[in-house]
Amino acid sequence: MKAVGLTQYLPIDNENSLLDVEIPKPTAKGKDLLVQVKAISVNPVDTKIRAPKEKIESEPRILGWDATGIVVEVGPEVTEFQAGDEVYYAGDITRPGSNSEFHLVDARIVARKPQNLDFAHAAAFPLTGITAWEALFERLNINRKGADAGKSILIINGAGGVGSIAIQLGKLAKLNVIATASRPETIAWCQKLGADEVVNHRNNLAQEIKQVGYQNVDYILCWNDTDGHWQAMNEAIAPQGTICSIVENEGALDMDTLKSKSAGFVWEFMFTRSMYQTEDMAEQGNLLNQLSKLIEDGVIITTCNEVVKPIDAKNLRDVHQRIEKGRTIGKIVLAEWN
Repeated sequence: MKAVGLTQYLPIDNENSLLDVEIPKPTAKGKDLLVQVKAISVNPVDTKIRAPKEKIESEPRILGWDATGIVVEVGPEVTEFQAGDEVYYAGDITRPGSNSEFHLVDARIVARKPQNLDFAHAAAFPLTGITAWEALFERLNINRKGADAGKSILIINGAGGVGSIAIQLGKLAKLNVIATASRPETIAWCQKLGADEVVNHRNNLAQEIKQVGYQNVDYILCWNDTDGHWQAMNEAIAPQGTICSIVENEGALDMDTLKSKSAGFVWEFMFTRSMYQTEDMAEQGNLLNQLSKLIEDGVIITTCNEVVKPIDAKNLRDVHQRIEKGRTIGKIVLAEWN
């Protein structure tokens, strides 16, 4: 079967950084589904894993952690899906990725694709949807049904893939959402998605939120540069508030201010459940099904901002390069195999 993989970890402008390859078609066993992949999207995690390093793979490594497709085979332990089901999912970082014509994935982290979206537009959702959902409702313990209505949240990098979902889920929970953006087009995108206020993350964020009427914020979601925003987040977080980040820090983080405020800091990593085979692993499939319902009801709109065809190494290299430049809005999706 066709796939896009790598054997060397090279700069993305090197044509050998991602290659069109042929690999064996797998067979579904145990709790797995075999999915015929119709569309994929690219996330920063893809570019980080592919980043240059001194390592050679003996067999092509397949990346990709967002997919939509059709179930073609089910393992003997699977009861909730059957051949022909249209599904979407974010996969498991410890296993081969979805940049292949057919892909094995654990059924517990899979959900039915939103019926009102085609494969391409649905592929924008899984990884970012899980990340935003877990960060808001599980890590920050925000009540999804509105019991925390009126509380404030600062979403750093509101126009990115995760930020684009987090804004919408924050409004669903009836929070006052302050998103960050620095360009006219990203500001307009955040406003379109429902942000109450948009501030500039290139300025002092603590001062920015004061200028729009907030002394502090109850919650902060950091989707970009934990180190660079750390001091501002410490200043901006309210006493007894909580900060959640998905971006690993490079230096030591000074916790003194958080201590005096009795404020908390938590990590979100959407691969935790699949990586550690947690007892509640199926919650990822459950939340994606809930997200599908919100999408079908028109509560959440797609964050897909561009569809590139076909799925091949050349197009994937181009999308990786654009993501590495950090100026994309929403999600870029690749669809259809030649």
